[in-house]
Amino acid sequence: MAKPHHHRTIILGAGAAGLFCAANSGGDTLVIDHAAKPAEKVRISGGGRCNFTNLDVTPFNFLSQNKHFHKSALARYTQWDFIDLVARHGIAWHEKTLGQLFCDDRSTQIVNLLMTEAAKAGAVVQLDTKITSVTHADGRFTVATSRGDYTCDNLVLATGGKSIPKMGATGLAYDLATRFGHEIVETRPALVPFTFGDRFAPISGTAARATVWNEAASFAESVLFTHRGMSGPAILQISSYWREGEAVHIDLIPDTDLYEVLRDQRQHEGRRALTTELARHLPARLVEHLAPELGLAGNLADQSDERLKALDAALRDWVLTPTGSEGYRTAEVTLGGISTEGLSSKTMMSKHLPGLYVIGEAVDVTGWLGGYNFQWAWSSAHAAGTTIARGLAL
Repeated sequence: MAKPHHHRTIILGAGAAGLFCAANSGGDTLVIDHAAKPAEKVRISGGGRCNFTNLDVTPFNFLSQNKHFHKSALARYTQWDFIDLVARHGIAWHEKTLGQLFCDDRSTQIVNLLMTEAAKAGAVVQLDTKITSVTHADGRFTVATSRGDYTCDNLVLATGGKSIPKMGATGLAYDLATRFGHEIVETRPALVPFTFGDRFAPISGTAARATVWNEAASFAESVLFTHRGMSGPAILQISSYWREGEAVHIDLIPDTDLYEVLRDQRQHEGRRALTTELARHLPARLVEHLAPELGLAGNLADQSDERLKALDAALRDWVLTPTGSEGYRTAEVTLGGISTEGLSSKTMMSKHLPGLYVIGEAVDVTGWLGGYNFQWAWSSAHAAGTTIARGLAL
Protein backbone atom coordinates (compact mmCIF):
# COMPACT_ATOMS: atom_id res chain seq x y z
CA MET A 1 0.00 0.00 0.00
CA ALA A 2 1.31 3.42 -0.95
CA LYS A 3 2.28 5.71 1.87
CA PRO A 4 -0.25 8.57 2.32
CA HIS A 5 0.95 11.90 0.98
CA HIS A 6 1.52 14.34 3.86
CA HIS A 7 0.52 18.01 3.95
CA ARG A 8 0.94 20.51 6.73
CA THR A 9 -2.73 21.47 6.37
CA ILE A 10 -5.78 19.89 4.75
CA ILE A 11 -8.95 21.91 4.35
CA LEU A 12 -12.18 20.05 3.73
CA GLY A 13 -14.40 22.26 1.56
CA ALA A 14 -13.54 24.54 -1.37
CA GLY A 15 -16.19 27.13 -0.60
CA ALA A 16 -15.81 30.72 0.56
CA ALA A 17 -14.37 29.88 3.98
CA GLY A 18 -12.20 26.98 2.85
CA LEU A 19 -10.53 28.84 -0.01
CA PHE A 20 -9.96 31.97 2.05
CA CYS A 21 -8.44 29.88 4.83
CA ALA A 22 -6.11 28.32 2.26
CA ALA A 23 -5.09 31.81 1.15
CA ASN A 24 -3.99 32.62 4.69
CA SER A 25 -2.64 29.30 6.01
CA GLY A 26 0.99 29.69 5.01
CA GLY A 27 1.59 27.08 2.35
CA ASP A 28 1.67 23.28 1.96
CA THR A 29 -2.11 23.25 2.07
CA LEU A 30 -4.43 20.86 0.24
CA VAL A 31 -8.09 21.82 -0.23
CA ILE A 32 -10.41 18.88 -0.93
CA ASP A 33 -13.99 19.07 -2.21
CA HIS A 34 -16.38 16.58 -3.80
CA ALA A 35 -17.81 19.22 -6.15
CA ALA A 36 -16.72 19.65 -9.76
CA LYS A 37 -16.24 23.42 -9.37
CA PRO A 38 -15.05 25.57 -6.46
CA ALA A 39 -17.20 27.98 -4.47
CA GLU A 40 -20.50 27.29 -6.22
CA LYS A 41 -22.53 29.05 -3.50
CA VAL A 42 -20.40 32.14 -4.09
CA ARG A 43 -21.09 31.91 -7.81
CA ILE A 44 -24.89 31.78 -7.46
CA SER A 45 -25.13 34.29 -4.61
CA GLY A 46 -26.64 37.73 -4.98
CA GLY A 47 -28.34 36.90 -8.24
CA GLY A 48 -24.95 36.12 -9.79
CA ARG A 49 -23.28 39.28 -8.48
CA CYS A 50 -22.28 38.06 -4.98
CA ASN A 51 -23.22 40.15 -1.95
CA PHE A 52 -19.70 39.67 -0.61
CA THR A 53 -19.95 41.75 2.59
CA ASN A 54 -21.82 44.60 4.27
CA LEU A 55 -20.67 48.09 5.21
CA ASP A 56 -22.37 47.87 8.60
CA VAL A 57 -21.18 44.55 10.06
CA THR A 58 -21.62 44.40 13.84
CA PRO A 59 -21.86 41.44 16.26
CA PHE A 60 -25.59 42.21 16.57
CA ASN A 61 -26.12 40.97 13.01
CA PHE A 62 -25.35 37.35 13.97
CA LEU A 63 -27.18 34.59 15.82
CA SER A 64 -25.39 32.10 18.08
CA GLN A 65 -25.93 30.46 21.44
CA ASN A 66 -22.86 32.42 22.50
CA LYS A 67 -23.57 35.99 21.41
CA HIS A 68 -19.97 37.03 22.10
CA PHE A 69 -18.06 34.26 20.29
CA HIS A 70 -17.93 35.85 16.84
CA LYS A 71 -16.75 39.26 18.07
CA SER A 72 -13.05 38.40 18.05
CA ALA A 73 -12.77 37.12 14.49
CA LEU A 74 -15.00 39.89 13.10
CA ALA A 75 -12.91 42.55 14.83
CA ARG A 76 -9.58 41.20 13.61
CA TYR A 77 -10.59 40.78 9.97
CA THR A 78 -13.26 43.33 9.12
CA GLN A 79 -15.41 44.13 6.12
CA TRP A 80 -12.95 46.92 5.29
CA ASP A 81 -10.12 44.39 5.05
CA PHE A 82 -12.05 42.33 2.52
CA ILE A 83 -13.13 45.44 0.62
CA ASP A 84 -9.43 46.37 0.33
CA LEU A 85 -8.69 42.90 -1.06
CA VAL A 86 -11.50 43.25 -3.59
CA ALA A 87 -10.06 46.60 -4.64
CA ARG A 88 -6.56 45.13 -5.06
CA HIS A 89 -8.05 42.63 -7.50
CA GLY A 90 -9.63 45.45 -9.49
CA ILE A 91 -13.18 44.30 -8.82
CA ALA A 92 -15.74 47.11 -9.12
CA TRP A 93 -18.60 47.04 -6.65
CA HIS A 94 -21.63 49.00 -5.57
CA GLU A 95 -23.84 49.36 -2.51
CA LYS A 96 -27.34 48.16 -3.21
CA THR A 97 -29.40 48.74 -0.04
CA LEU A 98 -28.73 48.67 3.69
CA GLY A 99 -24.96 48.49 3.28
CA GLN A 100 -25.04 45.42 1.01
CA LEU A 101 -22.06 45.31 -1.38
CA PHE A 102 -22.29 43.56 -4.76
CA CYS A 103 -19.93 43.10 -7.68
CA ASP A 104 -20.71 45.41 -10.59
CA ASP A 105 -20.02 42.52 -12.92
CA ARG A 106 -20.17 38.80 -12.01
CA SER A 107 -19.79 36.79 -8.81
CA THR A 108 -17.16 34.67 -10.57
CA GLN A 109 -14.82 37.59 -9.91
CA ILE A 110 -14.93 36.71 -6.21
CA VAL A 111 -14.41 33.02 -7.03
CA ASN A 112 -11.38 33.98 -9.13
CA LEU A 113 -10.10 36.18 -6.30
CA LEU A 114 -10.30 33.26 -3.86
CA MET A 115 -8.62 30.82 -6.23
CA THR A 116 -5.89 33.33 -7.07
CA GLU A 117 -5.16 34.10 -3.43
CA ALA A 118 -5.09 30.39 -2.54
CA ALA A 119 -2.71 29.63 -5.41
CA LYS A 120 -0.51 32.58 -4.43
CA ALA A 121 -0.19 31.04 -0.96
CA GLY A 122 0.88 27.73 -2.50
CA ALA A 123 -2.35 25.86 -1.81
CA VAL A 124 -3.56 23.06 -4.09
CA VAL A 125 -7.30 22.75 -4.71
CA GLN A 126 -8.41 19.19 -5.50
CA LEU A 127 -12.00 18.84 -6.71
CA ASP A 128 -14.11 15.81 -7.66
CA THR A 129 -12.77 14.05 -4.58
CA LYS A 130 -15.06 12.16 -2.23
CA ILE A 131 -14.06 12.00 1.43
CA THR A 132 -14.64 8.50 2.78
CA SER A 133 -13.21 8.75 6.30
CA VAL A 134 -11.23 11.00 8.64
CA THR A 135 -9.26 9.67 11.62
CA HIS A 136 -6.70 10.99 14.07
CA ALA A 137 -3.81 9.15 15.70
CA ASP A 138 -0.28 9.92 16.86
CA GLY A 139 -0.75 13.65 16.36
CA ARG A 140 -1.80 13.38 12.73
CA PHE A 141 -5.04 13.32 10.82
CA THR A 142 -5.63 10.81 8.03
CA VAL A 143 -8.11 11.72 5.32
CA ALA A 144 -9.19 8.80 3.14
CA THR A 145 -10.62 9.85 -0.23
CA SER A 146 -11.67 8.47 -3.58
CA ARG A 147 -8.25 9.58 -4.86
CA GLY A 148 -6.16 8.04 -2.11
CA ASP A 149 -5.19 8.78 1.48
CA TYR A 150 -3.60 11.94 2.85
CA THR A 151 -2.21 12.89 6.25
CA CYS A 152 -1.84 16.31 7.83
CA ASP A 153 -0.94 18.15 11.01
CA ASN A 154 -3.82 20.63 10.74
CA LEU A 155 -7.33 19.76 9.57
CA VAL A 156 -9.89 22.49 8.81
CA LEU A 157 -13.59 21.68 8.58
CA ALA A 158 -15.05 24.12 6.04
CA THR A 159 -17.76 22.02 4.42
CA GLY A 160 -20.61 24.33 5.43
CA GLY A 161 -24.09 23.38 6.61
CA LYS A 162 -27.10 21.62 5.15
CA SER A 163 -28.53 24.44 3.04
CA ILE A 164 -29.10 23.88 -0.70
CA PRO A 165 -28.44 20.10 -0.83
CA LYS A 166 -28.78 20.09 -4.64
CA MET A 167 -25.40 21.82 -4.64
CA GLY A 168 -23.91 19.02 -2.58
CA ALA A 169 -24.44 20.33 0.95
CA THR A 170 -24.18 17.61 3.60
CA GLY A 171 -23.78 17.29 7.35
CA LEU A 172 -20.18 16.06 7.03
CA ALA A 173 -18.70 18.76 9.27
CA TYR A 174 -21.19 17.92 12.03
CA ASP A 175 -20.43 14.20 11.78
CA LEU A 176 -16.68 14.73 11.96
CA ALA A 177 -16.89 17.29 14.77
CA THR A 178 -19.06 14.92 16.82
CA ARG A 179 -16.54 12.13 16.30
CA PHE A 180 -13.84 14.41 17.70
CA GLY A 181 -15.82 15.32 20.83
CA HIS A 182 -17.79 18.42 19.82
CA GLU A 183 -21.44 19.18 20.57
CA ILE A 184 -23.89 20.19 17.86
CA VAL A 185 -26.43 22.97 18.39
CA GLU A 186 -29.75 21.99 16.78
CA THR A 187 -29.69 22.88 13.10
CA ARG A 188 -32.56 24.24 11.01
CA PRO A 189 -33.05 26.20 7.80
CA ALA A 190 -32.49 29.96 8.00
CA LEU A 191 -32.99 32.85 5.59
CA VAL A 192 -35.73 30.74 4.04
CA PRO A 193 -39.18 31.50 2.52
CA PHE A 194 -42.35 30.61 4.42
CA THR A 195 -45.00 28.29 3.01
CA PHE A 196 -48.75 28.96 3.20
CA GLY A 197 -50.08 26.27 0.88
CA ASP A 198 -51.68 27.97 -2.12
CA ARG A 199 -53.09 30.85 -0.08
CA PHE A 200 -51.16 33.51 -1.98
CA ALA A 201 -50.89 31.78 -5.35
CA PRO A 202 -53.40 34.22 -6.95
CA ILE A 203 -51.08 37.15 -6.18
CA SER A 204 -47.78 35.41 -6.83
CA GLY A 205 -45.14 37.93 -7.83
CA THR A 206 -46.69 40.80 -5.87
CA ALA A 207 -44.27 42.66 -3.60
CA ALA A 208 -44.86 45.24 -0.89
CA ARG A 209 -42.74 47.17 1.56
CA ALA A 210 -43.55 46.03 5.09
CA THR A 211 -42.28 45.58 8.62
CA VAL A 212 -42.28 41.95 9.74
CA TRP A 213 -41.77 41.04 13.38
CA ASN A 214 -42.23 38.58 16.21
CA GLU A 215 -41.19 38.61 19.85
CA ALA A 216 -37.52 38.16 18.94
CA ALA A 217 -36.83 40.55 16.06
CA SER A 218 -38.22 43.06 13.57
CA PHE A 219 -37.22 43.83 9.96
CA ALA A 220 -38.42 46.63 7.70
CA GLU A 221 -37.85 45.54 4.09
CA SER A 222 -39.95 44.12 1.28
CA VAL A 223 -42.10 40.99 1.25
CA LEU A 224 -42.88 38.94 -1.84
CA PHE A 225 -45.94 36.72 -2.31
CA THR A 226 -45.24 33.45 -4.13
CA HIS A 227 -47.08 30.38 -5.38
CA ARG A 228 -45.97 28.56 -2.24
CA GLY A 229 -46.19 31.35 0.31
CA MET A 230 -44.08 34.38 1.17
CA SER A 231 -40.50 35.38 0.53
CA GLY A 232 -38.59 38.63 0.15
CA PRO A 233 -35.88 40.12 2.41
CA ALA A 234 -38.10 40.81 5.44
CA ILE A 235 -39.47 37.25 5.41
CA LEU A 236 -36.04 35.67 4.96
CA GLN A 237 -34.69 37.74 7.85
CA ILE A 238 -37.47 36.90 10.30
CA SER A 239 -37.29 33.20 9.38
CA SER A 240 -34.03 32.94 11.34
CA TYR A 241 -35.95 33.94 14.47
CA TRP A 242 -39.03 31.80 13.79
CA ARG A 243 -40.09 28.35 14.97
CA GLU A 244 -42.68 26.05 13.44
CA GLY A 245 -46.18 26.83 14.68
CA GLU A 246 -45.41 30.43 15.57
CA ALA A 247 -47.16 33.44 14.07
CA VAL A 248 -45.50 36.44 12.46
CA HIS A 249 -46.83 40.00 12.42
CA ILE A 250 -46.78 42.19 9.32
CA ASP A 251 -47.27 45.94 9.08
CA LEU A 252 -48.31 46.56 5.49
CA ILE A 253 -48.42 50.36 5.90
CA PRO A 254 -45.22 51.08 7.88
CA ASP A 255 -44.72 54.56 6.45
CA THR A 256 -48.34 55.72 6.32
CA ASP A 257 -50.79 57.07 8.89
CA LEU A 258 -53.60 55.37 7.00
CA TYR A 259 -56.35 56.42 9.39
CA GLU A 260 -55.60 60.12 8.91
CA VAL A 261 -55.14 59.73 5.16
CA LEU A 262 -58.46 57.95 4.73
CA ARG A 263 -60.31 60.47 6.91
CA ASP A 264 -58.93 63.30 4.81
CA GLN A 265 -59.82 61.59 1.55
CA ARG A 266 -63.28 60.76 2.84
CA GLN A 267 -63.88 64.47 3.25
CA HIS A 268 -62.61 65.39 -0.22
CA GLU A 269 -63.24 62.27 -2.29
CA GLY A 270 -66.09 60.53 -0.47
CA ARG A 271 -67.45 58.88 -3.60
CA ARG A 272 -64.14 57.10 -4.30
CA ALA A 273 -64.24 53.34 -3.68
CA LEU A 274 -62.36 52.25 -0.54
CA THR A 275 -60.38 49.67 -2.54
CA THR A 276 -59.36 52.32 -5.07
CA GLU A 277 -58.00 54.54 -2.33
CA LEU A 278 -56.16 51.63 -0.65
CA ALA A 279 -54.56 50.76 -3.99
CA ARG A 280 -52.75 54.09 -3.74
CA HIS A 281 -50.90 52.75 -0.69
CA LEU A 282 -50.71 49.00 -1.37
CA PRO A 283 -50.38 46.90 -4.53
CA ALA A 284 -53.81 46.65 -6.20
CA ARG A 285 -53.61 42.85 -6.40
CA LEU A 286 -52.95 42.67 -2.67
CA VAL A 287 -55.89 44.95 -1.92
CA GLU A 288 -58.12 42.75 -4.06
CA HIS A 289 -56.84 39.66 -2.25
CA LEU A 290 -57.44 41.19 1.19
CA ALA A 291 -60.88 42.55 0.36
CA PRO A 292 -62.91 39.48 1.50
CA GLU A 293 -60.81 38.99 4.64
CA LEU A 294 -61.01 42.64 5.72
CA GLY A 295 -64.46 43.42 4.37
CA LEU A 296 -63.26 46.09 1.98
CA ALA A 297 -66.46 47.34 0.41
CA GLY A 298 -68.25 50.60 -0.36
CA ASN A 299 -67.07 54.13 -0.87
CA LEU A 300 -64.99 56.22 1.50
CA ALA A 301 -68.13 58.10 2.52
CA ASP A 302 -69.59 54.81 3.79
CA GLN A 303 -66.75 54.29 6.30
CA SER A 304 -67.13 55.49 9.89
CA ASP A 305 -64.19 56.66 11.98
CA GLU A 306 -64.36 53.39 13.92
CA ARG A 307 -64.26 51.41 10.69
CA LEU A 308 -61.25 53.36 9.42
CA LYS A 309 -59.43 52.86 12.73
CA ALA A 310 -60.14 49.13 12.59
CA LEU A 311 -58.86 48.92 9.02
CA ASP A 312 -55.70 50.82 9.94
CA ALA A 313 -55.11 48.44 12.85
CA ALA A 314 -55.71 45.35 10.71
CA LEU A 315 -53.21 46.41 8.08
CA ARG A 316 -50.70 47.51 10.69
CA ASP A 317 -50.77 44.14 12.46
CA TRP A 318 -51.65 41.39 10.00
CA VAL A 319 -51.06 38.16 11.91
CA LEU A 320 -50.13 35.09 9.87
CA THR A 321 -49.04 31.59 10.87
CA PRO A 322 -46.96 29.86 8.18
CA THR A 323 -47.61 26.19 7.52
CA GLY A 324 -43.85 25.78 7.44
CA SER A 325 -40.78 26.86 5.50
CA GLU A 326 -39.29 25.70 2.22
CA GLY A 327 -36.56 23.95 4.22
CA TYR A 328 -32.93 23.37 3.36
CA ARG A 329 -33.86 23.14 -0.33
CA THR A 330 -33.91 26.93 -0.66
CA ALA A 331 -32.49 28.10 2.70
CA GLU A 332 -29.52 30.40 2.19
CA VAL A 333 -27.82 29.24 5.38
CA THR A 334 -28.09 26.74 8.22
CA LEU A 335 -28.91 27.98 11.71
CA GLY A 336 -27.07 26.23 14.54
CA GLY A 337 -24.15 23.90 13.96
CA ILE A 338 -20.96 23.01 15.77
CA SER A 339 -21.13 24.52 19.25
CA THR A 340 -18.80 27.42 19.93
CA GLU A 341 -18.22 26.08 23.45
CA GLY A 342 -15.64 23.67 22.03
CA LEU A 343 -13.81 26.25 19.89
CA SER A 344 -11.39 29.09 20.50
CA SER A 345 -12.91 32.40 19.45
CA LYS A 346 -9.45 33.76 18.57
CA THR A 347 -8.14 30.87 16.47
CA MET A 348 -11.23 28.74 15.60
CA MET A 349 -9.24 25.75 16.83
CA SER A 350 -10.85 22.90 18.73
CA LYS A 351 -10.43 22.89 22.49
CA HIS A 352 -10.66 19.09 22.39
CA LEU A 353 -8.17 18.28 19.64
CA PRO A 354 -5.19 20.51 18.80
CA GLY A 355 -4.80 21.00 15.07
CA LEU A 356 -8.53 20.70 14.32
CA TYR A 357 -10.26 23.89 13.14
CA VAL A 358 -13.88 24.69 12.26
CA ILE A 359 -14.84 27.74 10.19
CA GLY A 360 -17.68 29.30 8.25
CA GLU A 361 -21.27 28.06 8.16
CA ALA A 362 -20.45 24.81 9.96
CA VAL A 363 -20.06 26.80 13.21
CA ASP A 364 -23.04 27.91 15.30
CA VAL A 365 -22.77 31.47 13.98
CA THR A 366 -25.41 32.64 11.48
CA GLY A 367 -25.57 36.08 9.94
CA TRP A 368 -28.43 38.18 8.67
CA LEU A 369 -29.25 38.46 5.01
CA GLY A 370 -27.06 41.03 3.28
CA GLY A 371 -23.45 39.83 3.08
CA TYR A 372 -23.01 39.02 6.76
CA ASN A 373 -22.53 35.28 6.27
CA PHE A 374 -19.80 35.86 3.70
CA GLN A 375 -18.08 38.22 6.13
CA TRP A 376 -18.22 35.49 8.79
CA ALA A 377 -16.62 33.13 6.25
CA TRP A 378 -13.79 35.61 5.58
CA SER A 379 -13.27 36.49 9.25
CA SER A 380 -13.37 32.96 10.68
CA ALA A 381 -11.19 31.64 7.83
CA HIS A 382 -8.65 34.40 8.40
CA ALA A 383 -8.52 33.60 12.13
CA ALA A 384 -7.83 29.92 11.48
CA GLY A 385 -5.52 30.44 8.51
CA THR A 386 -3.26 33.00 10.16
CA THR A 387 -3.05 30.83 13.27
CA ILE A 388 -1.90 27.88 11.18
CA ALA A 389 0.56 30.11 9.33
CA ARG A 390 2.11 31.18 12.62
CA GLY A 391 2.47 27.55 13.65
CA LEU A 392 0.58 28.07 16.92
CA ALA A 393 -1.18 24.72 16.59
CA LEU A 394 2.04 22.73 16.80
